[in-house]
Amino acid sequence: MKKTIKLVDLDCAHCAAKIEDAVKKIDGVKDCSVNFLSQKMVLEAEDSDFAEVRKKAEKLIRKIEPDVTIQ
Repeated sequence: MKKTIKLVDLDCAHCAAKIEDAVKKIDGVKDCSVNFLSQKMVLEAEDSDFAEVRKKAEKLIRKIEPDVTIQ
């Protein structure tokens, strides 16, 4: 399953790269890409694991960039 997640108030391209690298290391993530300009993250994981993977990704994002709103 591949889903696009909006990252509102993402501050810089460096933070986007840090988020992308960190999320890619989560068990179950097939692929992840973060686009700073569009402020979107495309997350790909197995259907059965997607909810858990997204939860872990959101926790990591808040740790790296606390001001980002995840939609």
